[in-house]
Formats: sequence, structure tokens, C-alpha cells
Amino acid sequence: MGPDKNRLIEVRKKKLREWMEKEGNPYWVKFSPDHSTQKIRDKYGNLKAGEGVDIEVRLGGRIVAQRGHGKAMFIDIRDGSGKIQAYARKDILKERYSLFKKLELGDIIGVKGKVFKTRTGELTIDVSEFFLLAKSLRPLPEKWHGLQDIELRYRKRYLDLLFNPEVKKTFLKRGAIIKCIRDFLDRRGYLEVETPMMQPVPGGATARPFRTHHYALDKDFYLRIAPELYLKKLVVGGLEKIYELNRNFRNEGMDRFHNPEFTMLEIYSAYSDYKEMMELSEKLICEVAKKVNGSLKINYQGSEIDLSPPWRRMTFKAALKEIGGLEVNYENEEALKEAASKAGLKVEGLRKDQILEHLLDKKVVPNLIQPTFILDYPEETCPLAKRKKDEPSLIERFEIFIGGEEIGNAYSELNDPIEQRERFLKAKAEDKSLDEDFLEAMEYGMPPTGGLGIGIDRLVMLLTNSSSIRDVILFPQMRPK
Repeated sequence: MGPDKNRLIEVRKKKLREWMEKEGNPYWVKFSPDHSTQKIRDKYGNLKAGEGVDIEVRLGGRIVAQRGHGKAMFIDIRDGSGKIQAYARKDILKERYSLFKKLELGDIIGVKGKVFKTRTGELTIDVSEFFLLAKSLRPLPEKWHGLQDIELRYRKRYLDLLFNPEVKKTFLKRGAIIKCIRDFLDRRGYLEVETPMMQPVPGGATARPFRTHHYALDKDFYLRIAPELYLKKLVVGGLEKIYELNRNFRNEGMDRFHNPEFTMLEIYSAYSDYKEMMELSEKLICEVAKKVNGSLKINYQGSEIDLSPPWRRMTFKAALKEIGGLEVNYENEEALKEAASKAGLKVEGLRKDQILEHLLDKKVVPNLIQPTFILDYPEETCPLAKRKKDEPSLIERFEIFIGGEEIGNAYSELNDPIEQRERFLKAKAEDKSLDEDFLEAMEYGMPPTGGLGIGIDRLVMLLTNSSSIRDVILFPQMRPK
């Protein structure tokens, strides 16, 4: 912070002290608005120029513009729904007009007054009374609107929201998307549940966890990488249709599609399978898009995407062959490595499942712009999914791809406790820690179940045409300055 800004802050602090001497502490003042700017516009927007109403409104908001001097002043007040003009006159406010003139950009005030339209057609509040509710000690930045320093905007999201209406629209839409998801699932009889964020054994996905220490128990815990195993325990317990919409944490890289803290929706339905989850996910995303955007056709990063069902369905093998130009023998690991090397992938030190996933990501996924289900993955790619009965080297799993990115992942859940233990041991060859409590729960019997996970941040990116996950997370993780 430069010396000029320090000086301005000290000037504002002095003005605050002077105000407190005359009016008392503004931070203690109680003010209850009865209108928002949008409500005022909705009710009185049809007034003709020069007309007014004999009804007083109460509005609270932040001063974002000031005009005029002498015996009259105009200010613009912004609240959560928009901006409106207010008009203050010395002949109305009397001796308090001198106090009104001391208000500054950024101050949060409450005003009372009647609504009228100026001769130029501007809807305005004729101020009869005002209250300072919070003094802004820092002057608002003059050139924040349209600021190109994206990182600064992420760090100071509160200013980004104040000055960039499009940013606010993104997060209003995010809230609408989440509400729509809950409404969709609630109508279908799903129960929303919460499971632990701190877990003694990380599980449910393959990722590096964050570790923390519980001092009272003198034990390490892990921020969850996924809620899956706990949700399946609830299915064992008889909660047959459940979902959780909450945070996951993965101690890995950050880029335009990854943040270490992110929001996931996980859904589990007993007596179901991955085919039913396919239908559910298609209906869910289509309903959300229709309700929040008004159409199943969207523009995402320059691509026109049509979400109209039915979505394309391709097997993992067919996708690699037809889109990626790779005909891969899953069983022959050497042939698989050779194909991967020719595709430009460094295979040294990679497991078979990692090679397969990387081949899909590199050769196929960027081409999946229109909504596509890739299904029937090799068994190695997920230890929690049920094998296909007629092709036991494959699993009943699908992923959703839209706009060249993964949006969701689902499978028919493996409910054989003996095979589950074997698959865990095989997948954790280097790490023998198993979630014994989960395996014990499965031994009591878990019904056939379909499970689905959707990345909420990526879905919001898609439906708001946002290029980075940081654009749809209010406070994304940033590197230290």
C-alpha cells in the first residue's frame, strides 16, 4: 500500500472520528430497509418523467457515485439487487445537509424518502432522512471495473463483486444451479445427508489427501478426497436413495479445471445400476440447464453445445479406436505401453490404469464437445465398480464429457465384500491401509446400487461459459504472493 493510499485512509479515519463526536458510532446504528432497488424499479418504473408517489421507502446500500455541490446533491446507491439514484436537498435536510455532504464513496448508508422520476427520466429517491451505517475507510478503486489483473480480482473477490456485474451474475446462477439440483433430487425421493470431512483412512477415490492432526485423540486424520465409502455405509443401513452436495479436498495441482477444495454431488440409489444412473444424470443436467439458462443449447468457450437427449454413448474401447485412432489390447501391458509411447505419453513409472486414463484424456476427451457417455472401462481403472457379467475384464462404469472436459463419473457399485477386499489389496499394492470399517459394513450386505458423482464447479463453468474453475469459486485457492 503506497503513501497516498495511507494518507487517504488517515483522512477518512479523521472524518469518522468527527462523525462520532457529533452523531455517535455509526456501526451501532440499526436500519431496516423495506425496499430493494429492484423492488423500487418494479413498483415505480412506469412513472412518467416529473411524476412522483406519496409513499416513503427505506433503502440501504453503498454510495458508488456522487454528483453536485452547493444546496443539492445526487448520489448513486448500490444494494444487492442493483443501483438507484438518491437526491438530497438542503431545504429538506436542514442542518443535517452538511453531514450528508461529508459522506464519501464507499460509505454504506440508509435513506428514507419518496420516489419520483426526474425530468430526464431517472428513477430517484428524494431523501428526507439518512443514516451512516458503516464508514468506508479505504477509498474504492477508481479503475476496478474491467480490471485485467485476474489474479487480483480473485484475491479481492469482494471488490470484484462490487464492480463487475457479470461476476455477480455467475454466482447468482451458481446458487440457482445448486437449488435446482436439490429440487430435482428431492422430488424423486432422495434424502440429503452429510458425512465426515475428516476421515481416519482416505478412500473413495485415488488422490493425494491433506493430512491433519487431532490433538485430543493424538491421531492423524485426512480431509476427505471423496464421501463415497461413508455414503455406501448408509446404503447398507437402509437409506436407499441418498445424496451429498459438499466439499472434497485433494492435495494436488491447480489449473483452470482443478482447485484443491471443490464441490461434488454424489448420489446413491439402491436396487439400481449404471444404466439408471446414466438416465438420471442426463435428466438432471438437462433440467438444470433448461431452468437456469432457458435452453438446452449453450455456448461454451466458442463451441455451440446441444444438451438435448439422448446423449451419445460410446464404449471406452470404441472411443480410443474411433476418436483417438488407437486400437489397444488391454490385456497386453507391453503393447499398451508401446501404444501410449507412440501417442506421446511418458509411461515410465505409470500403472496400467494410469496409462489407460491418460490415453483417454490425451487422445479422446478434447474431442468430446457434445455431451457423451464413455462407458465400460477396463477393470483396472476403478476398484469400486462392479464387473460386467459378460465381459469380466471390464467394469460397469461411465464418465460424462461435455465441452471437452469430464463432468461426472458413475458406476454400478461393487457389492461383493470378498471381491472388494481383493480389489482394494490389488489397487493398494504399495499402501496396505484399508478401510476395514467399510469392508465390515459391506459384509453385512449391501444391495445392488448405482452411484453417480458430478463436479459442481465444472457444471457451473459449463452453464455460465466460464473459462476457469476460479471464475465459479468465490474464494479460489491462490499461490502466496
